[in-house]
Amino acid sequence: MQFERDGVEGTNNRTDGSSRIFFSTEREIDLDELEELCDAVGWSRRPMRKVKKAIQHSFLVASMWQQRGATRRLIGFARATSDHAFNATIWDVVVHPEFQSKGLGKALMKYVIKKLRSEDISNITLFADPHVVNFYRRMGFMADPEGIKGMFWYPD
Repeated sequence: MQFERDGVEGTNNRTDGSSRIFFSTEREIDLDELEELCDAVGWSRRPMRKVKKAIQHSFLVASMWQQRGATRRLIGFARATSDHAFNATIWDVVVHPEFQSKGLGKALMKYVIKKLRSEDISNITLFADPHVVNFYRRMGFMADPEGIKGMFWYPD
């Protein structure tokens, strides 16, 4: 897919004469619309108050929209947390199934990475389910670089 730079909201893609795809870093996301997007890919529901808090406390929030006339539709989302200096972790990357396998997930990730790099973040990490590991590998991510192993603590 060809993407044109629009300078205001991120990247445009004109899919036909009446539709375009654009990115935004606006944090005011309709949580019901985000929940519908997550439902479309089969994610389990999370408490809305916690989703709202996660978005508020994220370093970066990126959304991908389809615009048809005056109608906007949320079709992709990602966010990142950071120490604001060296490290960021990307979370909650989701693209609506109707828009998968069209290069839009890759475009969303490139947008997020570019935004993080523009803030001088040099180490970007993420957690991936097994079925999407190869997607992230193609984006340049690698599992356990230099033998570093992540560790996790979960409450009982």
